[in-house]
Amino acid sequence: MTASSETATGETTTTMSGVILSDAAASKVRNLLDQEGRDDLQLRIAVQPGGCSGLRYQLFFDERSLDGDAVHDFDGVAVVVDRMSVPYLAGATIDFVDTIEKQGFTIDNPNAGGSCACGDSFH
Repeated sequence: MTASSETATGETTTTMSGVILSDAAASKVRNLLDQEGRDDLQLRIAVQPGGCSGLRYQLFFDERSLDGDAVHDFDGVAVVVDRMSVPYLAGATIDFVDTIEKQGFTIDNPNAGGSCACGDSFH
């Protein structure tokens, strides 16, 4: 199943079912990978227990492939989600914002019932 989505900045992203990576986020990840100077890394997105609301996101570069990983390619950027995190992240959009008020990756997750005041965790 293929789905398209439009971010707040009007960019369109296309993905197979699962996580959606915006054009801005894919560009930022590509830049970070270029700085690392390695072509064997992929962006891993995981949901782990923790934070004040019970679950927290982790985004990091990883060279491993784990059994059951869901892998999506976004214009040359590989995004990997482990099998336990897939249900929590289905339909989630990862974007990158760079404004005077905020800089960093954001996750808009339709599966999150709520989040804590600091925004680092969800339930």
